[in-house]
Amino acid sequence: MSIQEILVWITFIAAIGFLVKKFFFKKKTKKACGQNDCGC
Repeated sequence: MSIQEILVWITFIAAIGFLVKKFFFKKKTKKACGQNDCGC
């Protein structure tokens, strides 16, 4: 494997990890604040 392929795989795995974390491990805390429940 070349260095370029290794970097592509690392980037791909990081992107998949980010998506899994974003969509499947959401925090369950919903706080109503502001006028429109903006979640700030």
